[in-house]
Amino acid sequence: MSKGIENLRTLGIIAHGGAGKTSLAEAMLFTAGVTTRQGKTNDGTSILDYEPEEVSRQITISSAFCSLHWKNAAITLVDTPGDFNFLADTRTSLHGVDGALVVIDAIDGVKVQTEKVWQFADEMSLPRLIFINKMDRERADFQKVVDDIRETLSDKVVPVYLPIGAAETFSGLVDVLEQKAYQVEADGSGKVKEIPVSGAMKDLLESAREQLIERIAEADDHLLEKYLEGEELSATELQTGLRSGCLAGAIVPVACGSALRNMGVQLLLDLMMQCLPSPLDRGEKAGVSPKDKKEENRKPDPDGPVSAQVIKTVSDPYAGRLSILRVFSGTLKPDSTLLNATKRVKERFGPLLLMQGKNQKSIESAGPGQIVAVAKLKETLTGDTLCDEKNPIVYPALKTMEPIVSMAVQPKARGDEEKIFSSLARLMEEDSTLRVQRNEQTKETILSGMGEIHIEASMEKMRRKFGVEVTLSPPKVPYLETVKKPVKGVIYRHKKQTGGRGQFAEVHFDIAPQERGKGYEFENALVGMNVPRNFVPAVEKGIAEAMNTGVLAGFPVVDFKIRFYDGKSHEVDSSEMAFKIAASMCFKKGMADAQPVLLEPIMEVEVIVPDEFMGAVVGDLNSRRGKVLGMDSKGKNQIVKALVPMVEVLKYAPDLRSMTGGRGMFTMKHSHYEEVPAHLQESLIAKLQQKKEE
Repeated sequence: MSKGIENLRTLGIIAHGGAGKTSLAEAMLFTAGVTTRQGKTNDGTSILDYEPEEVSRQITISSAFCSLHWKNAAITLVDTPGDFNFLADTRTSLHGVDGALVVIDAIDGVKVQTEKVWQFADEMSLPRLIFINKMDRERADFQKVVDDIRETLSDKVVPVYLPIGAAETFSGLVDVLEQKAYQVEADGSGKVKEIPVSGAMKDLLESAREQLIERIAEADDHLLEKYLEGEELSATELQTGLRSGCLAGAIVPVACGSALRNMGVQLLLDLMMQCLPSPLDRGEKAGVSPKDKKEENRKPDPDGPVSAQVIKTVSDPYAGRLSILRVFSGTLKPDSTLLNATKRVKERFGPLLLMQGKNQKSIESAGPGQIVAVAKLKETLTGDTLCDEKNPIVYPALKTMEPIVSMAVQPKARGDEEKIFSSLARLMEEDSTLRVQRNEQTKETILSGMGEIHIEASMEKMRRKFGVEVTLSPPKVPYLETVKKPVKGVIYRHKKQTGGRGQFAEVHFDIAPQERGKGYEFENALVGMNVPRNFVPAVEKGIAEAMNTGVLAGFPVVDFKIRFYDGKSHEVDSSEMAFKIAASMCFKKGMADAQPVLLEPIMEVEVIVPDEFMGAVVGDLNSRRGKVLGMDSKGKNQIVKALVPMVEVLKYAPDLRSMTGGRGMFTMKHSHYEEVPAHLQESLIAKLQQKKEE
């Protein structure tokens, strides 16, 4: 892309899953002549959704990158996922763009994930445009969706194109500022011809134009003054005002069309060039010096020192690791060495690759605003800054979204444990929201991600790329045990006489419950010399081992205090081993008398649902023994916060999906432990014992 930086546009296409982001990107590539036929997701011909997991599910799972030239400009598009399971990838990719194109369905309007991706764009202060898609579908309602957007996302939205007709009568668009009407061919060619504005559209156009001019004037003090004094704003002032208002975030222009039938896409490309920022408009990128942590900035200057940030990592079993980076300053050349300023190591790379969906082509250089890929960087991961060694800078690291769903992972083939861990490590390089840990208590390998589909798709990818197959199951609940009643004077004597030297030890304990979360405390309260002090560590060790398996169901025991105040010993037969065994048995004996109870993990759950599902969701949480802590409304959605036992929400994701028709979203994290209610404890212990025997 050798065009001037002012003619560069790098933008993310963001939306709720199913709104038509990928179809729109494919229509743009076809309109710009990059492809000879428009790729479609539903028949597997999309060049952007090319991973087998995406083709089979017909959703975007991983951000795809492509470039096109339009008139005198170069545009880089990032087609991002819209399904909640994969939104972390969307958020990371948006760190590499200058603006956003938000796609909204003309029938369904704003959905939960639309709000989520809008928040991401807010977080990064991205100027944006809105494209209301599927205007050719039955029940498409442009005005209703615009009202919905104003109510839920922003009151700064204003249509710059109006649709001519809707559903089967949708035939073109009217440019609000220019007051021109365009008929768009419905044959997929995208061809546009100017036609007269019909009488029925004139009134609509007049009020839309008045609204738009008012919004443009409000975004600029000089124009506002003229407007309030009754002066007419010139065409140039209006076009310039629209652009500067959009760049400042004071205006969000709305266009419309049909991506699948390539209607309105040419006009949208023109609008992207007019209203979205170039790297120059976005200005300097802020970072810090790795030496003294002082603030440093980099201008988008192709002649300045090189700096770039990795926005995505792709692991390939054959090509190795592919790092996709956004250049912020300087000019990147192939076969160079750069400093990874985040990790303070040098990285050498070979060719520079321009991504075109699944295809790549080598290029000779990349400047500010461009997104390129390099292969086989050894230490570099997503979020790292690469820069000129003599002018180092570190850009802020990308914050990772916390995983919310966990599954237990087991290899299908025996002996594949090692392979699982190395393959998961490769997947985690690519996807920072995947976490793996070994739960020592339940002896399970736990994989956590953004949702069940996220974990399943990751395991499909692992099988395809690394040849490792696993089975997934809900994780075992890590229950704990504790005591409720203090018991004084627990005595246990360990005596064994089997010829030769015997074993003898006697210990006297008091056992008392502690506050929840306080843990285990051991108090040495010995007086006199009944027990030699060198046996005290053995007593502690005996308790430490015994507390790993409680008397109720064999779970670790927490939140109790042992006071070791007396005992007896034998000068020949006492040993560390004897005292360790005595302590262990004394603990178990005392615990059985101290009213032992089961503790269960409680999760903090936050559910976001449209108003109409509120009652069903609250009722369902109550049926899961949940305590609703509070509710907030946000636009058309309600946010419900609750504390729910982990065992009740192991399969919450599919349940919420079916309850809300896929429109509900939730996050979940561990909160604390609570006692299992008495009426459930007995049957639960019986069930757990049965599982152990099996």
